Amino acid sequence: MTTPQKWILFGVVKVLVLTVAVGVVFSIYGCNTVRGVGQDIQKAGEKVGGAIERAGNK
Repeated sequence: MTTPQKWILFGVVKVLVLTVAVGVVFSIYGCNTVRGVGQDIQKAGEKVGGAIERAGNK
């Protein structure tokens, strides 16, 4: 393998590693976002359920 081919291969490997790292970061960030939305929806459901119970007791 000649020197230019080694540099091209090194560049390709570097781009692939960077792409995988960015994908992992976005996956972790997306997971936290989805978890947060789920928690917000759950809290909203609890509030609505409590309001319905209070309205039914009157």
